[in-house]
Parts: sequence; structure tokens; C-alpha cells
Amino acid sequence: MLVFVINKHRKPLMPCSQRKARLLLKLRKAKIYCYEPFTIQLLYGSSGYKQDVTVGIDTGAKYIGVAATSNDKVLAKGTVELRDDVKSLLEVRKIYRRGRRSRKTRYRQPRFQNRARKAGWLPPSVQSRVDNTIRWVDKLLSLLPNPKLIIEVGKFDIQKIENPDIQGTGYQQGDMYEYRNRIAYLLAREQGKCQYCGKPYEQGNGWRLHHIWGRHKDRPGHWALLHEQCHLDIHAKDDEAKLKKKKPKSYKESAFMNIIRRKMFDKYPMAKFTYGNITFQDRCELDLEKTHYNDAIEMQKLPTIKYVSVFISQTSV
Repeated sequence: MLVFVINKHRKPLMPCSQRKARLLLKLRKAKIYCYEPFTIQLLYGSSGYKQDVTVGIDTGAKYIGVAATSNDKVLAKGTVELRDDVKSLLEVRKIYRRGRRSRKTRYRQPRFQNRARKAGWLPPSVQSRVDNTIRWVDKLLSLLPNPKLIIEVGKFDIQKIENPDIQGTGYQQGDMYEYRNRIAYLLAREQGKCQYCGKPYEQGNGWRLHHIWGRHKDRPGHWALLHEQCHLDIHAKDDEAKLKKKKPKSYKESAFMNIIRRKMFDKYPMAKFTYGNITFQDRCELDLEKTHYNDAIEMQKLPTIKYVSVFISQTSV
């Protein structure tokens, strides 16, 4: 596990090993700067040797995957767990406030001038996740020298789903990327379960996109996520009625991902952006396990992967 290092002027240097960090702390040549992620600050002058570092961020509604690489080596990787208790805490506060109104207390004139919401207002639970995502990105950029930022801003591209003919460099990846984009959308909407048998992914029985009402109705609400064998069984038994009765699940995270995507575009215009369906395709080619930090590693397009460090794991912020 590597340790982040900054000089006495709070400028980032390349991370060092744990042993070197312990020696510097023991000899009082450095002090602890912060614990998450663990960082030391040198107490003597040192410019240090610096390399270009790429920071990958896999944004999400519940978890953030982060990874930092340099010269085809993974310097740091990990997963940040975002808070999910903001709404419940606000409900508790509302109960206490309503309880105070029924007690025998001094009369207070009603106030209505504080009811207007400012431009760009977001619900507190959403604002908390947005702020913490930006805070972690800024923290990593401040602790690594010459950082280059790559951000995954969604599991799928809803514009590509609605309009397959959309143009641009981000959409020039071929038919397989378009198909994977739709599969990624269905996996998120159905929480990784087949709409026919209700079972999750099975080895050797991959996913298939099925048009419930025929290909002439090519809309997201008319798609079904099926196992390959279930897809064959439906056509063999002519069992379309079973799917037509089921109402597709709503993808609740899509609203948040749209919000965080706009925030990332505005906050980091210099960053490179990608989508989860592209990450999924490339991760399968590298035969990597599905984790948030592996997505953050893969989006950096490393020819070979050498793991060096893990610095964050299930940290609640």
C-alpha cells in the first residue's frame, strides 16, 4: 500500500511506500497530513521526482470507484460509500420541529420570506451525494502531481438510447457498443434479473434484449432483459403474454446520474468523459471482476495492469 506525499509547501509529490513513510515519521522529517486517504507532509525542502498521473472516477448514486495510475501501474484504487441517511435524518428533524409547535411556547410571528428556493436547488439527500463526489475528486487531484482526470458519468447513454443516429466522437464505437449500452440500461433498470424467470446472471447463459411488442416499437419501455435460453423459450412457446403483463421497473438512479453528469461537466471541463456501457465492454476484454474501482482502472485504457496499492475501502462520507 502506497502513501500519498506532499511537500512542506503542500504541493503533491509521488506516493511513497509504507516503510519509507514510517521512517520519515519516526525521524520527524514528516508529519501526518490526513488519514483518508493516508497522507504525510514533508518537513524539509524537497521538489521530488514527478510523473504524470491519471485519475479515474466511476460516479454512482451509492458508491464511487476511484483509481490512480501512472506508467501502466495502479498507484491507488478503492471504493467510497456515499451517505444514505440524509433523508431519514431530515424526517427526524421534521418530527421534532412539529412536536415543538404543539407545546406551550412563546408566540412567534410566521415568516414567509425564507420559503423561496435558490436557483440550482437540489434536495438535501441529492446535494449531499453531489458535494461528496466533488470533494473526493478535488481531494485526489490535490494529492497527486500532474493529474489527468477521466470520469464515467453514467451506466448508459440515454441520448444514444433515444436517438441511435446521434453523431460525435463518443458514439463512433460500432454496433456492439450501442447494443451494450442498451443492455447496461436494462441491467440497471431490472437490477440484474431476467424478466421471464426472475433469476440473475447465469454462467454460459448470457443476456439478450427482447422487443416485447415487436421491433417496430423500439422504445426503452418496450424492451425486456432475458437470458439467452429464456429468449428461445419465449419464441418456442409463444409466451409473449407473460412479459406484456409485467410492468417494467423504473430506474430511480437515472435522475441522480443526470444531475451528477451535468455537475461534472460544469465543474471539470478539462476532464475526459465516458459511459459505463463502454467500460463494461472493455472490462470484459481484460477479464476483470466487476467492481467500482476496476471500472475506474479500465477507463484509463492501460495495456497491462500492475496492482500496487489500495487506499480506500467502503468509506462512508
